[in-house]
Amino acid sequence: MKIAIVCYPTFGGSGVVATELGLALSRRGHEVHFVTYKQPVRLETISSHIRFHEVNVPEYPLFHYQPYELALSSKLVNVVKNYGIELLHVHYAIPHAYAGYMAKKMLEEEGISIPMVTTLHGTDITLVGNHPFYKPAVTFSINNSDVVTSVSKSLKEDTLKFFEIRRNIEVIPNFIDVSKFAQKSFTDCQRELMAHDDEKIITHVSNFRKVKRIEDVVKIFFEVQKKVKARLMMVGEGPERAAAEQLVRELNISDRVLFLGQSNEIDKILCFSDLFLLPSETESFGLAALEAMVQSVPVISSNTGGLPEVNINNFSGFLHEVGDVEGMSKSAISILGDSTKLTKFKQQAREAAERFDINQIVPRYEELYEKALIKA
Repeated sequence: MKIAIVCYPTFGGSGVVATELGLALSRRGHEVHFVTYKQPVRLETISSHIRFHEVNVPEYPLFHYQPYELALSSKLVNVVKNYGIELLHVHYAIPHAYAGYMAKKMLEEEGISIPMVTTLHGTDITLVGNHPFYKPAVTFSINNSDVVTSVSKSLKEDTLKFFEIRRNIEVIPNFIDVSKFAQKSFTDCQRELMAHDDEKIITHVSNFRKVKRIEDVVKIFFEVQKKVKARLMMVGEGPERAAAEQLVRELNISDRVLFLGQSNEIDKILCFSDLFLLPSETESFGLAALEAMVQSVPVISSNTGGLPEVNINNFSGFLHEVGDVEGMSKSAISILGDSTKLTKFKQQAREAAERFDINQIVPRYEELYEKALIKA
């Protein structure tokens, strides 16, 4: 099958999932074409089964904002015609599903019918998409997709609540390639770069937006380090980083907190981590939590959005109400302060992550593709 995947080429969850899906599909014999404005961060190699097509937006003084949707839909038309693409899979309702629909209509003018699968990831629905300016376009794009999927039951419920949807939404969760983490691939000496032998490593990975409640991460760690010798690894960049750094200074814990910025070594950091903190305001799925769990790292998280579908309370970690710094701190101390309990939770975190193995999830997408092609 020849599939065109449209996604954001960023470190964020949707871009990572879309790229990993495309790579998995290529390994299963499909020809996958990525269409976006920059090569996706995890698309390290191009092969005979993987192609990348860059969307260039010409700059004209006439446009105050350059029309990316127009450039994307035109590029999709060219890629479909030149490479015989059989199916479009767009990640994010806007602008990708909107541009995909326009490409479909242009192709129909030339007698080419191609189905479009739209995957909803979260902020395209709960934040951006629900804005009055965009809501009509999002509703239209979803209703005019041939197949619609969401990454969690929670996101599906939000979509049906916020929009007037006339079609079925299939829940296909995000995934992880469990086989990549079958055994520890880093040496213990590398752990010494982050912490001493008698210190526990606590980690947070995100885009440091307000919704991630970065200051809660710092506050939780501040309480934990009073009881357990530990260090906090803050991985990522974003608008809330400066405030978090200021709070760290005010709490006088700068010597125990490392802000690492964007990193291509997240696997190494998680490999040596003992606990992962994700106290977000909301998460459509919680891919960061899953990536920690597959590395045998228990998770302390909020119980919002799709997180309860990923992090099993009192098994792979603990769930708490949003903003419950005291409760999250106590749960973290209870795990880190008991070596037997920590070992147990590490094993259980890995076990919980295996439910989302890529080999169980990708065939579900293939099945949807086949159904979409038959209907087309």
